[in-house]
Amino acid sequence: MTLIKIDETRCKKDGFCVQACPANIIKQTDEDRIPFMIEQGRQICLRCGHCVAVCPHDALDHQEVPIENSPKIQKNLAIDGEQALQFLRTRRSIRRFKNKPVAKETIQALIDAARYAPTGGNSQLVTWTVHADPAHLTHIADLTIGWMKAALASDAGKHLPPYFPRFVDAYEAGINSITHHAPCLVIASAPGYYDNGMVDLSIALSYFELTAVASGLGTCWMGLIARALRQDSQPLRQSVGLPDGHTYFYPMVLGYPKFKYRRLPERKPATIIWK
Repeated sequence: MTLIKIDETRCKKDGFCVQACPANIIKQTDEDRIPFMIEQGRQICLRCGHCVAVCPHDALDHQEVPIENSPKIQKNLAIDGEQALQFLRTRRSIRRFKNKPVAKETIQALIDAARYAPTGGNSQLVTWTVHADPAHLTHIADLTIGWMKAALASDAGKHLPPYFPRFVDAYEAGINSITHHAPCLVIASAPGYYDNGMVDLSIALSYFELTAVASGLGTCWMGLIARALRQDSQPLRQSVGLPDGHTYFYPMVLGYPKFKYRRLPERKPATIIWK
């Protein structure tokens, strides 16, 4: 099978696939002819599936994005603008979790959903490192607090955020403000050579956390762990166990929220610069 195959008995020659292809590898010499892939198409194709998705006649198939693995969009599952806004406003940073583990299958489902986040050039290079052992999450929190203590004791301590000492004191009093006793921690990473890694990772994590909300779960972005990793905390790096040479964005804890939120607090008005 060629990379792109067009069923001439189904094709209506409307050229939608030609117009939708971001790599411009599908051509149509005139409106009376069947579109075709250019000679260098296999090397240039982004494997994005736009051509399969846009054809209203199911006339186009792609060897690596097959039509049988591309289900039709179900109109009954579409949400309107009001529903979308409430859903987005429902997401909150969760710092109090139930003492309940998250099933491996549930975590896998969230990551599978995050696979559909856009990536530069459709590279799809995101890797997920998952920690679901409560004892190990406590160890990660211990190492992060250890880094914070060392940072406070160093010459740079006076330049650190004012909440550092409070977090350390609270931790020693039994209040875990690092991983919040969450049952799971995930880190998205990408190869360091990939220039668009940080952008792709942040989008993938956003997909992950929004899908978590729809699944009755909550998340929180772990800025302190991210900061400790950036500051070359070698014990923490070894404990987190990211793939060699990978860049990463904020780790994220995951679990079942302890509380149910019932209102949608307002935020600051958007800053918009019209041109």
